[in-house]
Amino acid sequence: MNTYTVKAFGTEAPEAALKEMNIERREVTATDVEIEILYCGVCHSDLHTARNEWHGTIYPNVPGHEIVGRIIKIGSGVTRFKAGDLAAVGCMVDSCRECESCKEGLEQYCEQGNTGTYNSPDKYLGTHTFGGYSQSVVVDEAFVLHVPENLDLAATAPLLCAGITTYSPLRHWNVGPGKKVGIVGIGGLGHMGVKLAKAMGAHVVVITTSTSKVEDAKRLGADEVILSTDEAQMNAHVGTFHFMLDCVSAQHDINAYLRLLKRDGSLTLVGAPEHPLPVAPFSLIPARKSFSGSMIGGISETQEMLDFCGKHNITSDIELIRMQDINDAYERLLKGDVKYRFVIDMASLKA
Repeated sequence: MNTYTVKAFGTEAPEAALKEMNIERREVTATDVEIEILYCGVCHSDLHTARNEWHGTIYPNVPGHEIVGRIIKIGSGVTRFKAGDLAAVGCMVDSCRECESCKEGLEQYCEQGNTGTYNSPDKYLGTHTFGGYSQSVVVDEAFVLHVPENLDLAATAPLLCAGITTYSPLRHWNVGPGKKVGIVGIGGLGHMGVKLAKAMGAHVVVITTSTSKVEDAKRLGADEVILSTDEAQMNAHVGTFHFMLDCVSAQHDINAYLRLLKRDGSLTLVGAPEHPLPVAPFSLIPARKSFSGSMIGGISETQEMLDFCGKHNITSDIELIRMQDINDAYERLLKGDVKYRFVIDMASLKA
């Protein structure tokens, strides 16, 4: 298969800094589009993968799965896009397309395992996939998304992971008017959860450990804010929530939040703590409560999310950085020193 070379930023080893490197991309096949990458969001998963914290990183590794750009070339069989269109790519670039999940439009749960935008086997080149910290990417049109024209492109990039990760469970659990919804933790995921739940018509309550985030939570659209360290505030809300979205990646007492659910209420975990979270049986049994997890969304649901954000003018709160500053950004990410998502201006890669 014919390939071409592009500039990228990646790492050769878990302890190595990210640096400029050249990678190979395939030339477009009949159903592919080539996208010039304009902006790429920085997700905590990028850092985990680059540093092999989830074990299984293939090196060299080029992270990045919150990609927004413009199509510069299309294959002969492409019908959904034309050169010049704005386009986006999220966490997946393929799946088996034949299993029950794929046929239901839930490619994120592909039973063969979906093909990640980076660090997955590349069936075309026989190597592994490289992500969006690069000049361009070639993706099958079935896994490419349309970007609403009215949204700020840089601030749209994080919707491709943080946006869909929070939108999918909110939709699945029917969040909307008349529902009291708790968003636990205000970071890259939580701040999107607040904006989306509010736009869906819910009464949104942020639960945070940080007094410094109370005003910001209200700015983002929260109707109320609870400090989880204040026992009286927590007790005042016991048994009142229809749904809670837990966006916390640090260790925490999940039972303290399950207490807040109504009968038949549900708490969905989208944060990914490193160690197991003990769940007390009687946090669930007496009121038929549910504790669930959720992972990104399928392609059609991701498009639905982008269209919803276009309609409600929702984007991420971002700090734009140069590609050359990625190692500093990773160190700041570890400290939680970003409101609320870094996005790389890929024009800097040409510098």
